Amino acid sequence: MTQLTDQPVAARLPEGADLGRAMLAPRSVAIIGASDDIRKTTARPLRFLRRQGFTGNVYPVNPRRETVLGERAWADIASLPEVPDHVFIVADTRLVVPAVRDCGRAGVPLVTVLSGGFGESAEGAERLRELLAVAAEYGVRVIGPNSIGVVNPRNGLMLTANAAFAEEGIPAGSSFVASQSGSVIGALMTRAKARGLGFSGFVSTGSEVDLTLGEICAATLDDPEVGSYTLFMESLENAAALGAFAVEAAARRKPVTVYKLGRSDAAAALAVSHTGALSGEDDEADAFFRACGFARVDNFEALFETEALQRRVGPPTAADGHRVAVITSTGGGAAILVDQLETLGVTVTRPSRTVFDRLAELGLDVAENLIVDLTLAGTRHDLVDGSLQVLRASGEFDLVLFVIGSSARLNPELAVSAIAEHAEGPVPVAAWALPDALESVRRLHEAGVPAFRTAEACAQAVAATLGRRPVDPAILRGRRTELPAGGRALDEASSAEVLASLGVRFPMTTTCGTDGVPETEPRFPVVVKALSERLPHKSEAGAVVLGVRDRAGLRDAISAIVAGVEAYDATVTLDRFLVQEMVEETVFEALVGYRVSPAVGPLVLLAAGGVYTEIYEDSSLRLAPVTVEQAREMVEEVKATAIARGFRGGPEGDLDALVEAVVRVSQLARERPDVVEAEINPVAVQPRGRGVVALDALVRLSQEK
Repeated sequence: MTQLTDQPVAARLPEGADLGRAMLAPRSVAIIGASDDIRKTTARPLRFLRRQGFTGNVYPVNPRRETVLGERAWADIASLPEVPDHVFIVADTRLVVPAVRDCGRAGVPLVTVLSGGFGESAEGAERLRELLAVAAEYGVRVIGPNSIGVVNPRNGLMLTANAAFAEEGIPAGSSFVASQSGSVIGALMTRAKARGLGFSGFVSTGSEVDLTLGEICAATLDDPEVGSYTLFMESLENAAALGAFAVEAAARRKPVTVYKLGRSDAAAALAVSHTGALSGEDDEADAFFRACGFARVDNFEALFETEALQRRVGPPTAADGHRVAVITSTGGGAAILVDQLETLGVTVTRPSRTVFDRLAELGLDVAENLIVDLTLAGTRHDLVDGSLQVLRASGEFDLVLFVIGSSARLNPELAVSAIAEHAEGPVPVAAWALPDALESVRRLHEAGVPAFRTAEACAQAVAATLGRRPVDPAILRGRRTELPAGGRALDEASSAEVLASLGVRFPMTTTCGTDGVPETEPRFPVVVKALSERLPHKSEAGAVVLGVRDRAGLRDAISAIVAGVEAYDATVTLDRFLVQEMVEETVFEALVGYRVSPAVGPLVLLAAGGVYTEIYEDSSLRLAPVTVEQAREMVEEVKATAIARGFRGGPEGDLDALVEAVVRVSQLARERPDVVEAEINPVAVQPRGRGVVALDALVRLSQEK
């Protein structure tokens, strides 16, 4: 027992396992502001702790009462007989800062704050500054404010005001939940409980003014009873800490499933390029979660059902490993699942003739099809067992999905017994029951077979799990996201110099003034463009003339551009023009973009290029820099690149050179920290073996050089 003293305690800032213990396994807790009125939210934590049998010491703190819910009430933290490991502050907002100060003076390492009112107004912002100053002075770590609390079903710690935890029998499991929404932790618990699933802990992260979601998760990494993570996120404001956690979670083979709000894109489009419009907040989140090796889902039930499949499949590998078999006792149900899978980009693999021959040897008359439909034989233990053995031993599949028919509800002991026997082995088996069959789902989970209540959740889990990629620690550590204020866009010539220094190829180029006399002799035919940092989108301003074939045409082009720009914006003065060799035999036009996101740091984007880029909305995004393998994956993801693969007998483009261009542009992340945005549009992909050429460039710097 740690005794209290009257002396201030020096800052100690608990980290790692110490922080995790104080958070989830405290020897004693205190509740500041605990209410005696059972109708009030502030009475819940003490009630829940007692109902769930928390064995540590609990101290309700309320200076206005002698007792709280029949227990002795303490006047303040200083009057307690020991220093609590964890304090839950449920008092009024105006009392929070003094309470944290009292905790700091006593030596409390961790507080969770339920109250809001920090930062939403000028008064709240000042209150937040005071809170952070006091916490830093005394070394107190803070969860919240606006945190609904912390729960550990393993030891009865119910330090929460979430009403869902009032019920008894909250199951323990292996997945740790961190949620930026307080109500979600209760929703996850109740829905998972119905399926026989449990969790190793819940934390409502609240406003994350001190401890972030990533730091909270990292504090539990070495807890042997935490086997995976379930994250519910509303923002990516603290992505750096989350990325650092992802590296360590991957090293420990602890999978992460994430649900993030924001699929409807409120894109933070940058003003000077198409890249901003094509890489909004949700696209950035996708790129970030991919780099973290997380399985991202947007089906709420899949959020808590996916972790079992992730653990069964194992860590992501560089190999494909995407061969999925579907076996069923109900053809209609299997067709539903196949449709859901195909919608999410998962192609079901058709078994070979050899597989069907071996099924026939078992006495099964199964039609050769995409789906192995056992029909009524799917209720017989021996035939289900034999069929699964054939599929798993064939070497043709990486995952087998069993769709169970009506017997899942009528006779759960028959439907799941044979499937449950295939919980182990190198080829994972998972199941979905067509009827609503919670008992079957529970039995399968207990046996170690991932099981799903809906086809949508099953398909989401499969797509998200198979879509993971191995984590590259180098790209997640030390990412920069803070952008200096100000900055400027370079004109096209200066932009091309920046990108050419990375090895990006441009056409032969010269410049001239309004007199039409080029600095060096151009290679006709040429393109003539206005040269001004105020015209990032020159086509819209009439500032581009194509196919100029001689000096006379050059002068005419300059006159036309001056007139067009004056009509577009009379405040733009032109005195220089770019004269660029025309590039012919273009097979495909691409866009390669780069930007530094304030949320996740440097990103590289590949899209269909040209003037219709934003109409196509055909793009791929990654954290920068990328490897050749990652860039090749991006090229595969952009559907329009099919044009450069001999589409309908057409020529093949040099997509290997496009891959190299993406890699080179992504190196801005390492080579040019002053560049916050860059774009090449279009990149002309020429016939195979002739490379790619950047036809237009734009670069924006973070500050004047």
